Amino acid sequence: MKSSLWLTAFYCSVLTGILIGCGPSKATGTEEKEAPLLEIVDSSVVQVSTPVVFDTVLYDQLVRSLSHHDTSEIWPVREAYPGMGALLPFYRIIAFYGNLYSTRMGVLGALPPDEMLDSLQSEVRRWEAADSTMAVKPALHYIAVTAQRAPGKGGKYRLRMPDTQIQKVLELAKQIDALVFLDIQVGRSTLQEEIPLLREYLKLPHVHLGIDPEYSMKTASVPGEKLGTMDAADINYASEYLAQLVVENNLPPKILVVHRFKTSMLTNYKQIEKRPEVQLVVHMDGFGRRELKLSSYKQTITNEPVQFAGFKLFYKNDTVDPKMPTIMQPDEILKLNPVPVYIQYQ
Repeated sequence: MKSSLWLTAFYCSVLTGILIGCGPSKATGTEEKEAPLLEIVDSSVVQVSTPVVFDTVLYDQLVRSLSHHDTSEIWPVREAYPGMGALLPFYRIIAFYGNLYSTRMGVLGALPPDEMLDSLQSEVRRWEAADSTMAVKPALHYIAVTAQRAPGKGGKYRLRMPDTQIQKVLELAKQIDALVFLDIQVGRSTLQEEIPLLREYLKLPHVHLGIDPEYSMKTASVPGEKLGTMDAADINYASEYLAQLVVENNLPPKILVVHRFKTSMLTNYKQIEKRPEVQLVVHMDGFGRRELKLSSYKQTITNEPVQFAGFKLFYKNDTVDPKMPTIMQPDEILKLNPVPVYIQYQ
């Protein structure tokens, strides 16, 4: 069986939500939804403030600061500069994660919308106070394709959210000038099948992509019963798709967030291709005791650098240890090497 981090993550993020079919939900009618037909998509819902001229000096300084200026180590990752309008590392992104159909899959759907947005802005202010050297952007990280325990009509063990729900997330984001991440849990489907269905949303300059190898079943396994995996080839497909979208639509670089809390979730990481049009964030999303989270971060992020780092906090499941009744605070996370530029709350 998997380690306690995997077990805890599985039982909380899977069994308690709509994620793998914990009973019927209002979303069941979208199981075999075809490509979205969007009649109206407002491409100006968020104005992202970016420099007119790309500042390579500032970029280098910020990237070095993320590794605490210890350039003797494998961080920072030295790659070509991103395209104009890149958000990282000029901003730190603070995201609320979840699904509107479930109160158990994350804070995004657990609170009434107004309260949720207020809480997100409160977290943004905490991070601004903790690190005045980096501007902060709020974000809503919405699970647009959820893995399922039942196969469904197509036998793909995944459930696509309806356009109406994604539009609601876009509307909520507009209220606080937030970014949006659409997350995909493929089940037995593939990124090649799922990403193109979100194309019209991803053409919006403030909408980015997340992919979760935990629920990517390369064999006949059922999501949640076995830890899933993706290879560099999967990440490269997603990255190339986003890069083409950026070029064709004259967009600022996209951010691609890849979930990971076990090294097996992402294979051949050295073969992941870097592109000016896409900024890669490998996001440590396991939960549990502090020492367990820090160990997982070292194994999956510090020791295997890709580009940028992310870190996840669980309001409930990071506080089960009576000796540590609070989640990790910004000042603790800022000591990590590398320092995460993407922070997600569930």
